[in-house]
Amino acid sequence: MESTRPIRALTRGLDALTVLNLRDGATVSEVAQEIRLPRTTVYRILETLCDAGFVFRDSTDDRYRLTILVRALSNGFDDEAWMTQIAKPRIHELGRELVWPISVASLSGTAMVVRETTDHGTPLAIERYSAGFSIPLLNTATGRAYLAFCPSAQRDTLLELLARSNKEDDKLARAPRADVQRMLADIKLQGYATSSRTRRLVEEGSIGVPVATTAVAFVLGVFLLPLCLETRGEQLPG
Repeated sequence: MESTRPIRALTRGLDALTVLNLRDGATVSEVAQEIRLPRTTVYRILETLCDAGFVFRDSTDDRYRLTILVRALSNGFDDEAWMTQIAKPRIHELGRELVWPISVASLSGTAMVVRETTDHGTPLAIERYSAGFSIPLLNTATGRAYLAFCPSAQRDTLLELLARSNKEDDKLARAPRADVQRMLADIKLQGYATSSRTRRLVEEGSIGVPVATTAVAFVLGVFLLPLCLETRGEQLPG
């Protein structure tokens, strides 16, 4: 059986991503020298990666850098199993005490992904989700808590990517950036985020608290009815 011929354009794009991953940005000439291709070819490759959202061109020095979206390429690789193993017994213990649903989520691409949850062990869950469920960043307490406490460069990149999205869940990213930054600054000041939304004709409230070592690694979310929640007005107008 004849082997399938490799797609050269795809291989070249991956080579360019590899170069950018090893550097703090690179110019067209630097990438071209590294992967031994003409500058015109490399320029088209890098601009294609920019159009796809994996790379951006920094106007301050004309260097190409990776965006946070490249992390989505490793979604199928579970390098955070340690987090689940540590968090699982503790959130279930906390869940028995609070009864309200509790989850642990971490960033994946431009969303948060549930890593562990007590939804299936509590009678107070309005909707029951499982590990792997994706949570929007800007209209949930879990996502807002991550954005408020992550490094500023990462936050700016995420907000820029969300602003390009046409999804309803991401529309807050298209609000004036100063308003979004003010909301996130308030969340960081108070140490947690809150949000509420209608789920099955019932208002569901949630609290998101960052959990970190040296940088925020994941977010602990508690879901409850808004009457149990004192909101602080961090929600932006829709």
